Amino acid sequence: MNIGFIILIVILCVLWIGLLVKLFFFKKALREIEKSFQFILESDTNHLITTASTDQTVRNFVAKLNEELIELRRQKLEYQNGNQELKKVITNISHDLRTPLTAITGYLDFMQQEPLTKNQTRYLEIIQQKSEELTELTGQLFDFSKTMDLSGKMEKERCCINTILEETLLSYYTILKEKKIVPEVRICEKKIEKDVHKNSVVRIFENILSNLVKYSEKTFRVELQENGLLTFSNRASSLDETTVQKIFDRYFSVENAKESTGIGLSIAKQLVELNGGTIMAQYQKGYLTIQIKW
Repeated sequence: MNIGFIILIVILCVLWIGLLVKLFFFKKALREIEKSFQFILESDTNHLITTASTDQTVRNFVAKLNEELIELRRQKLEYQNGNQELKKVITNISHDLRTPLTAITGYLDFMQQEPLTKNQTRYLEIIQQKSEELTELTGQLFDFSKTMDLSGKMEKERCCINTILEETLLSYYTILKEKKIVPEVRICEKKIEKDVHKNSVVRIFENILSNLVKYSEKTFRVELQENGLLTFSNRASSLDETTVQKIFDRYFSVENAKESTGIGLSIAKQLVELNGGTIMAQYQKGYLTIQIKW
């Protein structure tokens, strides 16, 4: 056999073995980087990615990743600071509004005790209604400011969704009776237990029920199925498909309806997602349906 050919075979074998060794260490370095990167993301630490590899390509890759991590942390810190400032502004506005609203409500009570003409009584009723709407919106603003940083503070516990739903519905009994609304309630016998933040689930149900009371045409339906799917539905001819598609948007309000939805449903959506669930709304044949699934 030609010696030159044998030498070529030996050289190719050495190169092949060298490539295998290089590939082995390259894959090992990538696994090391992946593990380090995952740890940094999950632990929210300020550490940077390190590698024992001497390969310049790998080290350049790690350096680039660290640059992006530093930038990501800077943006996150900027976002958190901005979020806190926004929360502070919203909270201050909410408190500032409550003081004159309390005074307005007090003077309205005094005026209702005075003899008034028919027109004055009508004007007073309008002012009273708008004052109540503004008070409700102020409360929603305050609630919204409290939900802005809940994700890191929510302590979840095992709760029975059936019980929370029943208790919330009972708390609305007087309101429903005053508005002559007869709800159709179907709650499965099977206990639906989930790891959730109880107070936030109560707030979710209250915000949805408040919305249903606004738009309900004398009746609405609540159903909790054995698979955990919770459905709220009511006839709402004042809405339409386009409106309902935006009903969870933070700054959206229903201008063509009798009252504004405010931000109650936006808060409900945020709280549902913080509890690991999903919420959706649809509008079919004049009915608004809101479904929650944990």
